[in-house]
Amino acid sequence: MKHIHQIAITILVAASATMVQSCGSSKAEEEEAKKKAPAEVHTIEVFPLKKGQLASSIQIPGELVAFQQVDIYAKVSSFVKKLYVDVGTEVREGQLLATMEAPELTSQLVTSESRLKSFEAIYQASKANYERLLETSKTPGTVSQNDLDVALAKQKSDLAQLDAARSASREITDTRNYLEIRAPFSGVITSRNVSTGAYVGPSGKGSEFPLFTLVEQRKLRLVVSVPEAYTSYLKNQSAVTFKVKSLPSENFTAKVTRLAGALDTRLRSQRTEMDVVNSDRKLLPGMITEVSIPLSGSASTFAVPKSAVLNSTQGTYLIKVQNQKAVWVPIKTGAASDDKMEVFGDVKEGDVLVKLANEEIRDNSDLKNVKEAAL
Repeated sequence: MKHIHQIAITILVAASATMVQSCGSSKAEEEEAKKKAPAEVHTIEVFPLKKGQLASSIQIPGELVAFQQVDIYAKVSSFVKKLYVDVGTEVREGQLLATMEAPELTSQLVTSESRLKSFEAIYQASKANYERLLETSKTPGTVSQNDLDVALAKQKSDLAQLDAARSASREITDTRNYLEIRAPFSGVITSRNVSTGAYVGPSGKGSEFPLFTLVEQRKLRLVVSVPEAYTSYLKNQSAVTFKVKSLPSENFTAKVTRLAGALDTRLRSQRTEMDVVNSDRKLLPGMITEVSIPLSGSASTFAVPKSAVLNSTQGTYLIKVQNQKAVWVPIKTGAASDDKMEVFGDVKEGDVLVKLANEEIRDNSDLKNVKEAAL
């Protein structure tokens, strides 16, 4: 039995040695095969540089404001007699909104009318006196020239006093007309701050708040602050589209009507206004909008895929292929779309550029297996 056990051990050792030798041989063969196999060469895709127009857009927040809005105060100190409108009332230009009463103005008007009638009578008397003397003076020796001159001066003096009385009466009448509050333009009453019987007056003199706030709704202003970098893309009559949160499925259009012509010193942006026709009154003053401004680049600029622009710690570059070598060309970037970007630098049409730029392609390194890519 001992002899049989030794034979079994010998057979196991021999089998293990054979397996180890076989594994070592297999690994050696694999390494040898790898050495003999040709090294994989990475293909570099390139494209020729061409001029083209880059079309994209930017989204900028804007605000809808009333085309016209005014706070209406009482012109004179008075009491509210009657109100004809309330919040939400749509009014026409010249429509009566409220009437006031001021008893002292009525008394002043009666007094001025009485004085006016008195001065009219005095003037008529002096005028008649001068005309009689003038007619009599046609007979030589009846009226002296001095009496005639005095009568004429009296007539002119009475006429001047009559004109002054008329002016004073007209002033009081005009002031009394201010007791009727009328709409300066067509619109909607958005606030009412008084009730019948309230004491009102000019701002700061009896009225802390206006009687009414009148807003024009059928025409609005879309106000946008356009950043300095994009001011060249908007001109008068340029079309834009915008959306509002309350109507997310609808797109509205507007055209640029007014440009500030200067940058805001704090925001470094230009105030731009568009007129918006709002006949159906879907839009409301005060709404915040998302304005889409088209950025149509010049046809004389170069637009390349974004992947071709290398942003390194040293700057921004394009990698140009020249004499089978990589040349890093410093550039500046302009407007960008979803997949392309405007570039400016020492490049010209026809230059061959690397489509997928990365820092592994070192400046002045040799390039092999270059293949033109489809754009």
